[in-house]
Amino acid sequence: MNHKMKAIFGFLLVFPFSLGVFAQKTFDADASFLQARDIAFEGNWEIARDSLEHLLEFYPDYTDAKILIAKTFSWNGNYGEARRHFNRITSIENEQKDAWLAAIKNEMYAKNQNIALGLANKALMHLQNDTEIEQLRNQLIADLNKKPPIQDKLKEENREANTKNQIAVSSDLEVFDIVFDPMYQTTIEYQRQTKYGKLLPRITYAQRFNRTGTQFEVDGYPTISKTFHGYFNYGYSNSVIFPKHRAGMELYAELPKAFEVSVGVRHVRFNDVNASILTGSVGMYRGNYYLSARPYVSARNDGQIGWAGTILARKYGRDGNNFIGLRATYGFDAELNQFIVDGVLLSETQLFLESQQLQLEYQFSNQLTTNTYTVNAGIRRQELMFDSGDFFWAVSAGLKYQFRF
Repeated sequence: MNHKMKAIFGFLLVFPFSLGVFAQKTFDADASFLQARDIAFEGNWEIARDSLEHLLEFYPDYTDAKILIAKTFSWNGNYGEARRHFNRITSIENEQKDAWLAAIKNEMYAKNQNIALGLANKALMHLQNDTEIEQLRNQLIADLNKKPPIQDKLKEENREANTKNQIAVSSDLEVFDIVFDPMYQTTIEYQRQTKYGKLLPRITYAQRFNRTGTQFEVDGYPTISKTFHGYFNYGYSNSVIFPKHRAGMELYAELPKAFEVSVGVRHVRFNDVNASILTGSVGMYRGNYYLSARPYVSARNDGQIGWAGTILARKYGRDGNNFIGLRATYGFDAELNQFIVDGVLLSETQLFLESQQLQLEYQFSNQLTTNTYTVNAGIRRQELMFDSGDFFWAVSAGLKYQFRF
């Protein structure tokens, strides 16, 4: 038999088999998908994914298989991996209703209602007037207006925290445009979570105007009930760049409709002057946003009165450890940092000087939220203590690192 005849004979043998394989592959695609779906419904997600990925090797455009793979990650609680799969599908096949619905529900399972609402709005751009997606969107809007996600998330994180200890190290620098040398400050803080609340001892070392000093403090956040919690503080320093004694306490109450209020008092003792400061706060949670306002009214033992106020706004990310915030302050420096000029202590006047300050803060964490980083930057305009009516400018920056164990 010559080579030509051998080739023809071999083709005749292989061709029917190839047709059978091709026909079998074409015929078994849907059957393979249904079989994988049944396996997934039984909770065997890894086996189902293996079958679906094998199916996609032959049928890369089999969208139902892609969607089911993403759903298995969502059912397994791996919402981040599911999100990546859904994003790949919806970015290419943006009219796939099943993909949009599953992607929206994945974020709802992950308690990311704001992200889910954004996906619903995006889906309706491609699937206009779709009744099912519109119902999901309306449900999300109602839930967001009725139930503040970040407030609940913060409570849940505190209840379910696996770590009870935290150590934080921070460093801050402030630079002035006239007269004053830069100020440096480093703080080491330990936090212990107990069933009664949080306890935070702290040591701060600072250098100001060629003077150095250390302040020892302890903060506490006791839990009183579901409605009330408290705050207390005591600090001591034998350095002239800090108040000799500082103390404070405050009572917080949660109100309906995601509001929080507090009332409290602070007291500071300098070398010759004592001052008491009345304060309080009003805060509210809306979606992933938090907004609060806090006034300060100071009364010195010589009868002088001063006042200040702070507004804080934060937008939270995936949890309470990730946020960006802006703080605006008018009035005296609530931290009561000591100022010395030509060897003369001028701290007491800080309670009555005109001042404005803006500070931006950004906090983020690693994937396991065991390590947290906070960056802040600010600008301050403040009246000169020895030249009333004239002002100086200061720029500040700081970094804080926290780790839990």
